[in-house]
Amino acid sequence: MKRALIVVGTLGALSMFSAGAYAADGGDVVKAKGCLNCHAVDTKKVGPAYKDVAAKYKDNKSAEADLVAKLKAGKGHPKISATDDELKSAVDWVLSRK
Repeated sequence: MKRALIVVGTLGALSMFSAGAYAADGGDVVKAKGCLNCHAVDTKKVGPAYKDVAAKYKDNKSAEADLVAKLKAGKGHPKISATDDELKSAVDWVLSRK
């Protein structure tokens, strides 16, 4: 019994640590953070369509860093409460829309 508890406890601890090692899928982050309330992939809502954002930043080498900073600071966009990895994943996903 004691051995089973140790194994279960160890597996639980490992799963907690490994969950943070993988960034969430950008599409999932966009859904979870409510971004789709104001944005859509193909059409303008309150905010621009993601395909238009991707086109605007197409040749900008610092686009990811610039957009992550805007989302974190709330400059020109409502501040998003998310980890850096979540923001990077979401921004990469948006910038890959065509």
